[in-house]
Amino acid sequence: MLKLTFLGTGTSQGVPMIGCDCRVCRSTDPRDKRLRTSAMVSDGTTRIVIDCGPDFRYQMLRQGVKDIDAILLTHQHTDHIIGLDDVRAFNYFCSKEIPIYATAAVQEVVRKNFDYAFAERRYPGVPEMSLHTVGQEPFEVGTLLITPIYGLHYRLPVVGYRIASKLAGESGEVAYLTDFNHIEDGEIEKMRGVDTLVVNALRHEKHISHFTLGEALEVAAKVGARQSWLTHMSHQIGLHAEEEPKLPEGVHFAYDGLELTL
Repeated sequence: MLKLTFLGTGTSQGVPMIGCDCRVCRSTDPRDKRLRTSAMVSDGTTRIVIDCGPDFRYQMLRQGVKDIDAILLTHQHTDHIIGLDDVRAFNYFCSKEIPIYATAAVQEVVRKNFDYAFAERRYPGVPEMSLHTVGQEPFEVGTLLITPIYGLHYRLPVVGYRIASKLAGESGEVAYLTDFNHIEDGEIEKMRGVDTLVVNALRHEKHISHFTLGEALEVAAKVGARQSWLTHMSHQIGLHAEEEPKLPEGVHFAYDGLELTL
């Protein structure tokens, strides 16, 4: 069975937000404590992580992860890539480089930000990564089949992923979108039939580069998954305990550490 783990469900500044004294940031409910958005998907044979932000190290420690097979990047913003330096631990303990799947534009930023990892003469101990280009076609990572799904984050192209297992008897599939604020109907069609949808919902009010809660619910209705989970939420989304009961049937707020078996 596919297992989906929410490593982080917060926006770029996390929740609580530095310097904020609002009810959400002061909440003692662990569901209101949100690290930067990331997820992990595994079918028991292959394990991948989606996005690698500044909380990557802690997220791996918290979940007790000892090995990963690849990292998929959605786009090049800092809160989604800056933790790549910490793949060094997997290089050391697993004696392998970590495959990084990203579009050509995202790879360019990774090479710039982590130039020391790609230098001709590399300092001992730098992260060892191999870059693999995500295009329009589905691709495979171990026993996982992955279909890219494209949209916009304001004017920046972003990529989401539909993930299925190739193992015999496995049927649950997940579609994962984050940092979207626009998606074409043709890309929606790529997600038809998934068991689980994950989609970003920054806040209630309109935002220039992220789906609002209302817009995320519209996407969820179009996709028609059995269950939909909201992620990449700011403190403006409200308290989990108060806002969760207001959601439509089959839609939920995700929270850090939540594990789903599809």
